[in-house]
Amino acid sequence: MASFSRHDMRRSLAGLRWPLRLTQVGMIAEQVLRCFWPLIALVLGVLGILMLGLQDMLPLEIFWGGVGIFAVTLLIALITGARRFIWPTRASALHRLDATMTGRPIQALLDTAAVGSDDPDAMGVWRAHQARMAERAEQAKTVQPDLRIAGRDPFALRYSALLVFVVALLFGSIWRVGSVTTLAAGAVPVASGPTWEGWVESPRYTGRPTLYLNDIASPTLDVAQGSVITLRLYGEVGALNVSETVSGTPVDATQDASELSQEFVVDRNGALKIEGAGGQSWTIHVIPDASPKVAIAGVAEATAVGEITLPFTAMDDYGVELGFARIELDLDAVDRRYGLEIAPDPREPVIVPLPTPITGDRREFTENLIDDFSQHAFSNLPVTVTLNVQDAIEQDGKAAPEYMVLLGRRFFDPMAAAIIEQRRDLLWARANANRVAQQLRAISHRPDDIFRSETAYLRLRVILRRIEALAKYDLKPEQQSEIVQALWDLAILLEEGDLSDALERLRRAQERLSEAMKNGASDQEIAELMQELREASDDYIRQLSRQAEQDGEQNGDRQSAENSMEMTQDDLQAMMDRIQELMEQGRMAEAEQALKELQQLMENMRVTQGQGQGGQSPGEQAMEGLADTLRQQQGLSDEAFRDLQEQFNPGAQAGESEGNEGRNGGQGRGQSHEGQDGQGNGQSGQESDSQGAPGASELADRQRALRRELGRQQDSLPGAGTPEGDAARDAIGRAERSMEGAEEALRDRDFAEAIDQQSAAIEALREGMRNLGEAMAQQQNQPGQGAAESDRQAQNRDPLGREAGSNGSAGTNEDLLQGEDVYRRARELLDEIRRRTGDGERPEMELEYLKRLLERF
Repeated sequence: MASFSRHDMRRSLAGLRWPLRLTQVGMIAEQVLRCFWPLIALVLGVLGILMLGLQDMLPLEIFWGGVGIFAVTLLIALITGARRFIWPTRASALHRLDATMTGRPIQALLDTAAVGSDDPDAMGVWRAHQARMAERAEQAKTVQPDLRIAGRDPFALRYSALLVFVVALLFGSIWRVGSVTTLAAGAVPVASGPTWEGWVESPRYTGRPTLYLNDIASPTLDVAQGSVITLRLYGEVGALNVSETVSGTPVDATQDASELSQEFVVDRNGALKIEGAGGQSWTIHVIPDASPKVAIAGVAEATAVGEITLPFTAMDDYGVELGFARIELDLDAVDRRYGLEIAPDPREPVIVPLPTPITGDRREFTENLIDDFSQHAFSNLPVTVTLNVQDAIEQDGKAAPEYMVLLGRRFFDPMAAAIIEQRRDLLWARANANRVAQQLRAISHRPDDIFRSETAYLRLRVILRRIEALAKYDLKPEQQSEIVQALWDLAILLEEGDLSDALERLRRAQERLSEAMKNGASDQEIAELMQELREASDDYIRQLSRQAEQDGEQNGDRQSAENSMEMTQDDLQAMMDRIQELMEQGRMAEAEQALKELQQLMENMRVTQGQGQGGQSPGEQAMEGLADTLRQQQGLSDEAFRDLQEQFNPGAQAGESEGNEGRNGGQGRGQSHEGQDGQGNGQSGQESDSQGAPGASELADRQRALRRELGRQQDSLPGAGTPEGDAARDAIGRAERSMEGAEEALRDRDFAEAIDQQSAAIEALREGMRNLGEAMAQQQNQPGQGAAESDRQAQNRDPLGREAGSNGSAGTNEDLLQGEDVYRRARELLDEIRRRTGDGERPEMELEYLKRLLERF
């Protein structure tokens, strides 16, 4: 091994120069912080208090008393810190650096051999040892200083002082410290010379902050238009003068001392100057408030019932406050023929408020103006639409006038359309009263060929006589309003028919749809009329069903008539879907032919209902179907819960997690994961999980099949049109959506989410069954509706008068809970059962009983 010389030792020690110096600096920082932290905390705290301006609020005596206490405390902290301070020497730094390394290599390099200096072998070993220590010393790194002084400052006073100083930096001003020099014993603040303060307050709607002029050193200042500048001058009157050219009304510099508070509004670019000792000047640039803008963003569209939608966009630099649309008649574009040939009566423009966002940013937005002008005099006439918006200072922004036809409701019945045309002529000018009477008398000359309803004809005759009687004199505006409202109601009656008559409504819906196809109506109007046809068909089928039940045809002994045919509701819906598909493809001729065939079928149709059901009513069939669906859904939920348990407990035997005895039964019991007999050894279930979890996929498929079955049951639910029946349909719809969410979660193996969705579906099914039961009860309570039901229920009662439920349980039709809060009380009871079930300290027998209650209800 090569010998280690003194030159090598000096070279190794020279490499420790920077780690040694930095270690010594850290030791100095330790001593300064440990000895002088009270002094530093005291200076920071007092400086923060002065920057916040506390000295200006205190009485002079208290202030100078505080100064004395601060001086004494500062001197004590300085002396104490100086006495405790020990300057770290190079040797102490070298010792700390050496202590951080194994074997203290630096000390080994500085040592000399005490014995054996004349023994070459011993000296060789010593030099080899020093060579190894030199290599280790070269790896020396700076020792981090220990700046923790929590033991010396147990109350964290240093952090309190630092907090005060940071707050002063954020909310105070360093210039306020200079006000200490102006305070002298027995003197007033103004004795040292004049001072001033100033603020620039921007208008609130701009959202810009208030500026403190004393903190602004820049000679230029950007200010929003309408900002208020407030100046307060202190000291001898006349020592400071203010001149400004931003408001147009210069401030009088010779005002009285009581008026030293000056305020003006910035309206233009200019200068602001405070003249005198300590004064300042600024060049002010005004940020103008731009006028708002608005524009129509698209073409106006109208639905078949006359609701018009007009999109528009609006913008402003600070936000739009309000807006309105002005609609005026475009007289030059009107086709001046027939009833529009004479001069119109003067009519005020229509002013409609524009919708604006309730929350959010109003600087730029897009909204839709939605309104119905079908009954206005301008309906279906050329108009000009002008949009106008305003900002906070009432600056106006107008859009270019838009020329359009003010769309209104479309009437497909020819008679209704003719009456609406005469109504328009009467609204155009009261002088058209005689002409309108002649036209109405002409079109109603042969009422048997035109009117399907005698009521409509009689109402027309009353209106006609009223017009002819009033036309002999000058028609008053209030009389005009009365007649046009009566004509509108008559047109609606002719267009929609008598809604209480299902067959009449069905015919009317078919005729309106046929007329719309001939007139080239829009897709949206076609869709609305198609939906109306579906609803009318449902009403007609329900009426036929009730009539069939009253005639005794629900017992399965129907006889086919020669000119009648039987079809289900699904067949009817399929035919209407085909008609809509043909219309969407533009094959109007084929769609019209299919509509005629549907009309003929509906005339001769009898609903196939109740066959093979043992005399059960539609409500009972639906209730049994929903009960079966509920049981299956509970079983699927139990299986999903078991899979969730085994997902987090893979060591358990399949089918035995937490006492669960299976996964396929309606009560959570049945076959296990492994095989059909429920006796597998667990291997099969593990292989299934490793190969893509066919168990979860199987559950998802069964959930999808159950959802489809529920959708089929929803289409055949009775009680449509009643509040209870509609509530049942809404609840079943929510259950179907929850089932769809459970299916997706099962496919993603998210069993927790699947269980939540399945629980929601179970609750919705129970609510739907309750609503359906109420609808059936109300239907039975109607006159002539309950005799057969009562006889059939009497046969199913036990000796105690109770009815057998769908699960073999006993029930009763009597109200066990009285009052209007029955369902609220039931919910409270269910919540209490759930709360007690979660109490693990209750006896095991009671918990088992509570769990069985939850499974049943």
